[in-house]
Amino acid sequence: MEIQPHILCDLFSQLGLPSNQDAIEQFIKSHRPLPDAVSVSEARFWSKSQRDMLKQAYIQDADWVQWVDQLNVRLR
Repeated sequence: MEIQPHILCDLFSQLGLPSNQDAIEQFIKSHRPLPDAVSVSEARFWSKSQRDMLKQAYIQDADWVQWVDQLNVRLR
């Protein structure tokens, strides 16, 4: 059985955010540019549970990490 990789829409759903393409683009547009000195998981616009989920993605090297990285790049 092959496991499908998560997509950015799924990450937004997991974070409890609207996950359609337009909503994702609007989120990115309204929160950029994220300063280089701020890690994506420490951005002020996340709730505590969202921050924790993003941090855990890196700590556990979870499937989500590639999508968190993509979001990080797009927020810069």
